[in-house]
Amino acid sequence: MRLQTIQIVAGLVAAVAFILAFMAAGAAVASGLFMLMGLAAVGWLAYSLIKSVTHRNGKTKPPARA
Repeated sequence: MRLQTIQIVAGLVAAVAFILAFMAAGAAVASGLFMLMGLAAVGWLAYSLIKSVTHRNGKTKPPARA
């Protein structure tokens, strides 16, 4: 059975579609990982700021007002 030109073109288009789908899935996974890293960084920043505000040394003087 000989393959017709349309069948060869359809096969190549399907192969390209699969490659693009795998690339998109990889990009989605990478984006998700970077999103989680960003959320972790923001969470740590908020935690450290809250910790520094609530654990201030009581011996420090407030700034002088004019």
